[in-house]
Amino acid sequence: MTEPESVDGNELVVHALAANGISTIYGVVGIPVTDLARIAQARGIRFLGFRNEQAAGHAAAAAGYLTGRPGICLTVSAPGFLNGLVALATATTDCFPMIQISGSSDRSVVDLEQGDYEELDQLAAARPFAKAAYRVDSPDLIGVGVGRAIRAAVSGRPGGVYLDLPARVLAGSAPPTPRPPIVDPAPRQIPAPAAVERAVALLEGAQRPLIVLGKGAAYARADRVVRNFVEETKAPFLPMSMAKGLLPDGHPQSAAAARSLALGSADVVVLIGARLNWLLDHGRVPRWSPDARFVQLDICASEFDSNRPIAAPVLGDIGSSTAALLAALRPGRISPSRDWLDEIAATRRANTAKMEEQLHREDHPMSFAVALRAVRDVLDEHRDTVVVSEGANTLDNARNIIPIHYPRHRLDVGTWGAMGVGLGYAIAAAVETGHRVVAIEGDSAFGFSGMEIETICRYHLPVVVVVFNNGGVYRGDEVNAHSADPAPTVLLHSSRYDTLIEAFGGVGYHAETPDEVAAALRSALTTAGPALIDCTIDPAVGTESGHLQKLNRPAHEEES
Repeated sequence: MTEPESVDGNELVVHALAANGISTIYGVVGIPVTDLARIAQARGIRFLGFRNEQAAGHAAAAAGYLTGRPGICLTVSAPGFLNGLVALATATTDCFPMIQISGSSDRSVVDLEQGDYEELDQLAAARPFAKAAYRVDSPDLIGVGVGRAIRAAVSGRPGGVYLDLPARVLAGSAPPTPRPPIVDPAPRQIPAPAAVERAVALLEGAQRPLIVLGKGAAYARADRVVRNFVEETKAPFLPMSMAKGLLPDGHPQSAAAARSLALGSADVVVLIGARLNWLLDHGRVPRWSPDARFVQLDICASEFDSNRPIAAPVLGDIGSSTAALLAALRPGRISPSRDWLDEIAATRRANTAKMEEQLHREDHPMSFAVALRAVRDVLDEHRDTVVVSEGANTLDNARNIIPIHYPRHRLDVGTWGAMGVGLGYAIAAAVETGHRVVAIEGDSAFGFSGMEIETICRYHLPVVVVVFNNGGVYRGDEVNAHSADPAPTVLLHSSRYDTLIEAFGGVGYHAETPDEVAAALRSALTTAGPALIDCTIDPAVGTESGHLQKLNRPAHEEES
């Protein structure tokens, strides 16, 4: 058989994706991309159809983080594109490699504003929110466009890329000329020897060194070298939430349970794939010592000095930079103060004991801590489970209570703090890793993407959703003193989320005690099918904005 003289644009897109190792597409079909999804399936690329483009985009972003290859989100034009744009912007902020591919209207009609079907200048709209944005104007350039999008998404600091495919390009045709895959799309960046020497010298002079591991360290897949570096320095370390598991939470050098002490008294801080943004109080006093000096390992030079001055910037990919620092360490030259290590250890023991008291209280209805203790104890029997978490109080408490034992086994709202990522992330984790997934959701956060439980059931994914149901945003006991309407933070207290998944063929559980939570989760994980546990939480527990109390209105404004 001979090759056809030409094929349409949909075939060319699929050929280009497959040639570059793309095996999965997440998306929502419609004009003009439905045939692209059909052809992808016919050519062996898995297509997972979602109920909303935003959730599909979040799934693609999580797939990129989990695999190191760009996750692909396919959307229709205009409204569908805009739905996906939220996820694209989140991926860019969180540094997850993702490509949003969207169909679009004819440029000549869009530019003259002649009112085409779903008319929108999508390329212009995407550019402020993406790492890069490209439009393909001819079918014979589809391979070039896909290749550029892949390299832009994964090279340097990863991020979201937009690829615009007008309907006429998808319907057009061109010869199926084979185009080789992109070679080394994310090349290593080796740090300068002088930068490495400067960083090591700073560490050698430290009395109270601290290592902060960010999600960039987890994304780098340099797990062994990162662990060896931490252990060789003997310095305490703090993992950001998605860096948990690079070293086990129970590691003797972990200062997670003594976070405030470690941040406030460290004299030299090594940031590995972590940024001094709001998640670390921008490096500001009094959270941090005014005398602290910083070593920062990052692949993007513009990140240095963004808040505090960086005394020893190390530019390069995390794996290469950490390996270079490890090789440059001289035995016995880094010696953390014994008094400081003892103080961190004592604080960690005291805080852990306080936490255990909260976890074992006889609260009915349950508090977040009591319910999460039941989840924690069951997950200890299933340590390879990927944990996804979102919702202000649910997220904050789960981060502190649920241990993570392996890298890239925790996904949450990330740098932007975007709610609604949970079910998309859970679906991607199940598809890309093959592990069981537990998505621990606040009831408000669950509402952003709750319809995706139908997607979970349709593809029979091993995802268990645990909805912490306190009947509100933050908490469910606020009273509206001005009318009969519910207060702004109050949801329907009679909600039974477990019945929703039953409508789609999944298994629903309702739990009001820790024993019921444990029994339901153990059963759901054993059957390894789609399940949802409606977990009743006291409406009076929880704080507004979770741990972000400083972002709330001042008390005098609330009273006025």
